[in-house]
Amino acid sequence: MARKRYIVELGTGADLHGADVTKAACRAVQDAVSRSCLCGVIEILNRDKFEGIHVEVLVACPQPEEVDAEAVKARIPVGTKSVRAVSGGLSAPGICVDAFARDCDTIVVANAAVTVYVDVA
Repeated sequence: MARKRYIVELGTGADLHGADVTKAACRAVQDAVSRSCLCGVIEILNRDKFEGIHVEVLVACPQPEEVDAEAVKARIPVGTKSVRAVSGGLSAPGICVDAFARDCDTIVVANAAVTVYVDVA
C-alpha cells in the first residue's frame, strides 16, 4: 500500500510566562490542527474510519531536546503519530509575572508543520 501526502498545515504557538518549549510546541500543533479538515478522507476516499492515517509533526523551537514528544502527540486526534523537534522558533525577552511563573522572563515561540498521509491502494 502506498502512502500519499494528503494535507500540510502550519501552526505557531508560544509560552509567554514559562519558557516551556513543550507548551509552545503543543500550542503550535493545536493551531495547525484547528485549521485542518480531513473530510475528504471520509467523502472522497470512501472510508468510514480514520484507518491508514499517518500524522508527522515537525516542530521548530529553542531547545528542541526539551520537547516532550508524547505531550505533542496527544494534541493530534487521529492516526499513527510521529514528532520530530528541531532547532528554530524564537526566544524573546518577556516579563516575569509571579502569578504565572517564577524566575522566567523569556517568551518562547514554536512553529509546527503537521503533515497528514493516507494509505492508498
